[in-house]
Amino acid sequence: MATTLHVLRVFTGDDGSGGNPLGVFLDGAAIPGDRRQAVAADLGFSETVFVDDAADGRLAVFTPTVELPFAGHPLVGTAWLLASEGRAVAHLRPPAGEVPTRQERELSFIAGRPEWAPPFEHHRLDSPEEVDALEGPPEGRGAIGCWAWQDPDAGVVRCRVFAADYGIDEDEATGAHALRLAGALRRPLVIHQGEGSTLLARPLEDGFVEVGGRVAQVVRREYS
Repeated sequence: MATTLHVLRVFTGDDGSGGNPLGVFLDGAAIPGDRRQAVAADLGFSETVFVDDAADGRLAVFTPTVELPFAGHPLVGTAWLLASEGRAVAHLRPPAGEVPTRQERELSFIAGRPEWAPPFEHHRLDSPEEVDALEGPPEGRGAIGCWAWQDPDAGVVRCRVFAADYGIDEDEATGAHALRLAGALRRPLVIHQGEGSTLLARPLEDGFVEVGGRVAQVVRREYS
């Protein structure tokens, strides 16, 4: 049996560079639940999304090793893809809860509660150069975001995220970490992560934090 796989890059930079690869099956119901972990491992993306009901926004998110109840860049990318296919939804519904979505020109946004996101540590460094110089996570840390202010007055951050606990050595762009960091700092942020990705995050008044950015489609192909 074959179904269609959409490959996206989520949180690209202003110039179209960077972005975290994402696989999305809009007909996720075609892949049985007991096969999804193996499919996500086979694809090797940091996350793969299986949309069970596009109209209702129900979906599941898998890393190569575990299922996640909530994840940032998969939800941002899926919201964008549904909108680009003429099937925009006001909410997505991963296991964690109801996730509002919106599109603003070329930007795609979702909102979630910080406690829904995986429990990343925040490790602040003194300069962006120290972040760039890292050769890996601090010893013994399995899910951590290492960050430094690039322009504190403007809320601009340089960041790298390591997530060995979820089968990801280093993540190019991590919406869940951005959501947690903006919630912890209680201010809007522009986050430059990885080799060229840009994430926008801001706390909302109801305890939710919004995160979003640009999305690009790489390829649409059949997957057996």
